[in-house]
Amino acid sequence: MILPYPLLWITVILPVLLGIIAWPLRSRSGLHALFYLSAASLIIPLLIIVYGYASGALETGSLVDPLYFNLTRYSVGTIALGIDGLSAPVIIGLSIVTSFVAIYSIKYMETRISEMEESGERPPSLGTYLLLYNIFAATMLGLAYSTNLVEFYVFLEGSLISSFLLIAFYGYGDRRRISLLYFVWTHIGAVVFLTGVLYLGYLTHSFDYLTLLNGQLVSVGSVEYIGSAATLIAALLLFGLFVKMAVFGVHMWLPYAHAEAPTPISALLSPNLIGLAGYAIARFVIPLFPTQMESWRDFLLGLAFTTIIYAGLVSLRQTDFKRFLAYSSISQMGYMLLGLATLNEYGIMGAMLIYLSHAIGKALLFMSAGVFITEAHGLRDITKMGGLARRYPLVAALALFGFMNLAGLPPSIGMWSEIFVVLGVVKSLLFINLATMFGLSLLLIVALTITAAYSFITMRRVFYGQPRSKVEARERVDGFKLAMLAVAVFGVVFFLAINPLTTGLSAAISHVVLLSGFGGGP
Repeated sequence: MILPYPLLWITVILPVLLGIIAWPLRSRSGLHALFYLSAASLIIPLLIIVYGYASGALETGSLVDPLYFNLTRYSVGTIALGIDGLSAPVIIGLSIVTSFVAIYSIKYMETRISEMEESGERPPSLGTYLLLYNIFAATMLGLAYSTNLVEFYVFLEGSLISSFLLIAFYGYGDRRRISLLYFVWTHIGAVVFLTGVLYLGYLTHSFDYLTLLNGQLVSVGSVEYIGSAATLIAALLLFGLFVKMAVFGVHMWLPYAHAEAPTPISALLSPNLIGLAGYAIARFVIPLFPTQMESWRDFLLGLAFTTIIYAGLVSLRQTDFKRFLAYSSISQMGYMLLGLATLNEYGIMGAMLIYLSHAIGKALLFMSAGVFITEAHGLRDITKMGGLARRYPLVAALALFGFMNLAGLPPSIGMWSEIFVVLGVVKSLLFINLATMFGLSLLLIVALTITAAYSFITMRRVFYGQPRSKVEARERVDGFKLAMLAVAVFGVVFFLAINPLTTGLSAAISHVVLLSGFGGGP
């Protein structure tokens, strides 16, 4: 279904325009108004998706922006924006989190900038922050909307540069070194990815991975006709995306960058940005290179379990709350990779739902950490926490809901994501030998146990037991906390309204799986 107006382009361009208006402003009331307008503009994609499900367009097809650029004569393909059942959970997560974290940013960043000024620094203004924030949010939406690899790469670099500057300008600790570490690592991944993209485009004379057919977005299908080069290209694309996703072996940059970024940016980096690499694997690597992905399935399953278990165990050792959350994000990306590695409809569906559950859950947890940093004199050392639920009952409840999303407990959408990933693993085990089935089942039990352990042990250490610090502040319900509450409410809504999401996912994924030769729908 083609939309009547270029709404998707508007949702990318409007936040950037609002940021440009905010950039030179110094008026506090004017900046606050622009933060709220930015939040409103970033929630529009959610409204578009609600319309898509209400009209039935996303349950069986797609929504396509009417404004597109046909560059086929230049061997580029078509630059277009669209949403289908596969991308809808990703865009929902992006829309909800970027919108309400924008509101959350007002108090947090005013406090952070004041701290920097008191220490003798001259940080960029709040208007500069809003400009960079909106560019970061808009480019992530662009990644999820994209239908062309050149388009995808441009948005990828936009998200990298804006997030790099946000960490360098407003981060903690040795923020310039850490932001450079983040930039170099993730840019290496981007360059490797680009190498594969250019090689693929050179051989196929197009960079499209989705094409417009009868008003609907359709995958272009396998490109294995290019011969032996397909294996090299698939490897380059996967490696670049693995760096972005921070799977085991190329994860080293993430704990530093996500722990020392300003907390609103941490709330976008961990749930949203890194998960987009997993979405990209489902969106174009699996359907374009099905034979290679099937031949690498055992390796991918092993890498996924290694990522989940290693990062989960390391997170248990962390004493810094934000660093703990960073390692738990790596572990959650292991679950997303696990779903993708099954190469079946259940696993891929679970991976996309993990994106949404992780976006909601991890945003709540980083925002909880930010409350204590802002209101409890920079408190982030878990060994100095304890008993905080007495003074912050609402934040404790919201953090618990965040952990429930990670552990897969109702009423969080994490329960559905975990169920589908487990179903995907079970389906992938049906026709292999008993020893392998037993080994992978044991690994799955260990992984789920570790996730529950680091979630609820940390919940107890932070919020319950005897207080280990003299925190005198008490909870005051303001826009800071209400933004968190709104994210949690949406999490419950999508737990209850799971049927439209799974219907749309099933239609989109069944098409991808059939094209890839992995079997039919659920």
